[in-house]
Amino acid sequence: METTTINTSAVRSAALINGIIWGAISIVLFLVIYYIAPELLGSWIGSSITFLVGIGLAVFFCLDLRKHAGGYWNFSQALLNIFIMFLVSTAISYFFTIIFSKYIEPEYAVRMKDMMMENVESTYRSVGLESSQIDENMSKMSAELDKTLNPNFSQIIVGFGISATLYFIGALIFAAIFKKERPIFFKTEE
Repeated sequence: METTTINTSAVRSAALINGIIWGAISIVLFLVIYYIAPELLGSWIGSSITFLVGIGLAVFFCLDLRKHAGGYWNFSQALLNIFIMFLVSTAISYFFTIIFSKYIEPEYAVRMKDMMMENVESTYRSVGLESSQIDENMSKMSAELDKTLNPNFSQIIVGFGISATLYFIGALIFAAIFKKERPIFFKTEE
């Protein structure tokens, strides 16, 4: 079986550039939502918008990477380059969010916590939990949200590791979808 030869450095640099562009788009989307419609940040609508934009960008950039690979690449080539792109994008948006909440807009963490607490409390009330159970669950959630929204250095590293693992799983799925083997009887021009 013939292995597919691709211009590895061109595809790798395209993966890095696409990851940087994707990360920048994610930051812009976050800032637009935060400053124009902050009520969407803690809601399923905002999460859905962000998710759909992310899937659309992933598809677009995966197709672009395959084009840079000459139109054909095997699973392992697709996986490596898609994962690089996903990891760069994730690193940019993840660390920007931390820097944003710690140094640029310190009230971000407070606003997010308040919105999440309100959403969860209304959910608890709608399912009919007693006030004592709601208070107990809300105090536990408050402590967890403090850790999540104001992480220390080790929590940042662990959080990024978890994100990287999840994006690797996503890269596995996208590589399976976007791999395209060269046909067996493909003639190459010499």
